[in-house]
Amino acid sequence: MLGRLTHGRCHTVQILDPRIDPVHWNIVIAPRHDQLTGANVLTPLGSLNPVDDAWLAAGREANPGLAELPQPRVGVLLGGPRSGLAMDSAYAQTLVARLAARQRREGGSLFVLRSRRTSADMVAVFRHALASIPGMLWSGPDDGRNPYPGVLGWADRLVATPDSVNMLSEACAVGCAVHTFPTSTMPAKLQRFHQALRAQHLLHDLDDDAPLRQPPLRETADIARQVRERMAAADGITPR
Repeated sequence: MLGRLTHGRCHTVQILDPRIDPVHWNIVIAPRHDQLTGANVLTPLGSLNPVDDAWLAAGREANPGLAELPQPRVGVLLGGPRSGLAMDSAYAQTLVARLAARQRREGGSLFVLRSRRTSADMVAVFRHALASIPGMLWSGPDDGRNPYPGVLGWADRLVATPDSVNMLSEACAVGCAVHTFPTSTMPAKLQRFHQALRAQHLLHDLDDDAPLRQPPLRETADIARQVRERMAAADGITPR
């Protein structure tokens, strides 16, 4: 929850579904798949994130070596198991086999990034596969600084596992094709999120030949604008 004092009045802003009546806050920001409603509720499609042109440019500048790897450069964002969605080494083996087959057809390189929920077994599968594929694997601080902003900045295409709303939202904010690889039924809220992304042609199956460039999903600035306007209106101020 955030609070802001303007003209002697405190405005409260809750980010994510509070799981109680949203009337307890001035503004609630909850992703659309939460199906939360109310006059004070703002509903972006995905999660708020910092990804924009300046953020991506800074990522490229901080990781210039990634530009030397062959194109198409495919960023692979690994999540992990969550309630109602199993992800293990067998899943990783299937995913990496599909990625390797595509790389053999079209060339290029793979940038693989582990998240906090990615198991050591999944990482081991990718580490073995990358021994014969151009690219890089980041699995933690022992591999140096996290190159995540650089991977998003240099990627021609992104593949994200289906488990994380934040990870998929940030991938879709880049402006390149984003693919995912679900192998089982997802929890209802997550399924609604995937369906909404697919309905806007922002998310594709793993082997789809989607255009490399696509309009980015960037909602943070617009949500911030709406919050400022609502605060100003509550204070009786005409926004400039």
